[in-house]
Amino acid sequence: MKKIDLSIIIVSYNTKDFLKKCIESIQDGIGSKLKYEIIVVDNASSDGTVEEIKSFDKLRTRFKFIANDKNLGFSKANNIGVKHATGEYLLFLNPDTIINPETLETMIDFMDKNKDAGAATCKVVLPNGEIDDSSHRGFPTPWNAFCYFSGIYKIFPKSRFFSGYTLGFMDLSKTHEIDSGAGSFLLVRREAGEDIGWWDEDYFFYGEDLDFCYKLKQKKWKVYYVPTVFILHHKGVSGGIKEISKEITTADAKTKKLATKERFSAMRIFYKKHYQEKYPKFITWFIFGAINLKERLTGI
Repeated sequence: MKKIDLSIIIVSYNTKDFLKKCIESIQDGIGSKLKYEIIVVDNASSDGTVEEIKSFDKLRTRFKFIANDKNLGFSKANNIGVKHATGEYLLFLNPDTIINPETLETMIDFMDKNKDAGAATCKVVLPNGEIDDSSHRGFPTPWNAFCYFSGIYKIFPKSRFFSGYTLGFMDLSKTHEIDSGAGSFLLVRREAGEDIGWWDEDYFFYGEDLDFCYKLKQKKWKVYYVPTVFILHHKGVSGGIKEISKEITTADAKTKKLATKERFSAMRIFYKKHYQEKYPKFITWFIFGAINLKERLTGI
């Protein structure tokens, strides 16, 4: 059976109203040229998401809904979605996003023309008008991580040496290669995803997108930032630990605590997988000490 153009995979967790608006934005903004499907994988939401989506009267396209009986995390849920996807390209999309018209067609066209692209992201804009920094990142090497968490990069925001994690020295108005995009909007070539085995399920809530892009780079695929089109990202609605969405988050205290815990867990997992064997033991000791201190300072 011939594959369709695009499978859009959305992992949801207690984001009913945002999810509905996200799906509406896809269907209202996408053109007639693309053959696409929407796959929602719900991680045992308790806010009525299942009932709402099943009764949603605007599901005018191929639609698949998978309801997990417990919260399996972002990576496992995405991999479940992958198993049901038939698209030549797979878009991993957060439910707290709004897709701007022409974004999907433009991004697919870019991937078609750039065969070396394993993945690409568009401009991801926050409600305050700023660019979501997680959608335009360098890898968190020990030096990049130190400059970021110490705040040095803010003093030299355009420095290649000091802003390696934020890539602040790059021109955000032009298309260019980056180390990593974010799971909020990551368009992936099926061949590339299969090449790396899709998402690493050791990650639960954070870090999996960095890991995904790191493995793409290891396999010689490129990751691109394409700012000619954009989406709106409320950011952190389901996790509840982002300052930008603290007034609209749907997360309860238990979820916020879990999100905070998993954020630091992801840092440790990524370092162990990709850097521990590359750096001296004293660097590893310093990195884990810094992670532990930062985690303790959160008070969880």
